[in-house]
Amino acid sequence: MATASDIEKAAEVLRTGGLVALPTETVYGLGANAEDPAAVARIFQVKGRPPSHPLIVHIGGAEHLDEWVEEVPATARLLAGHFWPGPLTLVLRRGRRVPLEATGGLETVAVRVPDHPVALALLSAFGGGVTAPSANRFGSVSPTTADHVRAELGDAVDFVLDGGSCGVGVESTIVDVTGETPSILRPGGVTREDLEAVLGCPIEVPSTSHVRVPGQHPSHYAPRARVVLVEPEEVVAEAGRAQEEGHQVGVFLPAASADAPVKAHAVVTLPESLDAYARGLYGFLRELDQQGCDLIVASLPAEQGLGLAIANRLRRAAGPRSSQ
Repeated sequence: MATASDIEKAAEVLRTGGLVALPTETVYGLGANAEDPAAVARIFQVKGRPPSHPLIVHIGGAEHLDEWVEEVPATARLLAGHFWPGPLTLVLRRGRRVPLEATGGLETVAVRVPDHPVALALLSAFGGGVTAPSANRFGSVSPTTADHVRAELGDAVDFVLDGGSCGVGVESTIVDVTGETPSILRPGGVTREDLEAVLGCPIEVPSTSHVRVPGQHPSHYAPRARVVLVEPEEVVAEAGRAQEEGHQVGVFLPAASADAPVKAHAVVTLPESLDAYARGLYGFLRELDQQGCDLIVASLPAEQGLGLAIANRLRRAAGPRSSQ
């Protein structure tokens, strides 16, 4: 686990234009000084990420929000007050402190305060904002441990802060608060139901948006194995068919079917709790890759609570790879 000296070393790496992998409650991020265009550009290079895909700026507390955005509507202050630190990202009008390199050329910026002691200690020691997409190659499975980062990015990262396993396991919820009506642009660790309870009104989850944000690519969060989505009651039969066709099949077995016999190369029996499912999702995908599966059969959970975010990640994991 990261020590105080590790955190100070990481802060110095950021000050000198380097890249730091840092833990958050969602996934591990690949961090750079948000005000250093050259360091931000290096994030895109290391990840192989298109420069038009905006990054999230992580700040140390809601009290710093006005330093990074042009204006803060009342809705944004309300949500920040309830959910920060936490897995909620707000899209607002870009302030002058944020270079266009960090926003993909947009006049909007995505901002959040992470809920992880190591990340908050780093932000405090550094004294500025940190742009930090997930610390992995673009489009692949997000990392939820320091070992995941090291295995995927290796020496491309100047320093890795180890904060243990991520507690939420899926990325932050992104909410656009630039217009009159807020909307969810990416479901994540703060649920739609929690947002609606605070706002006192329904909140939309549009299938498309004119505002570009992280996680909107058709193929994203994807393992090496191809992911096939079927109805829950069809998982066992589909796995058997694919195995008989010669595939090395991995299965996400729903908890309700835990006792069913499955013909497959490898099986992950899913937890009943959506919290546990979200926390383990990316690890499960990595595990089946490591076991040599070339096809993963899964089903979507009910899209309530964290099930909405899990379903979003699985759909994109199953997305068309040719479009990358």
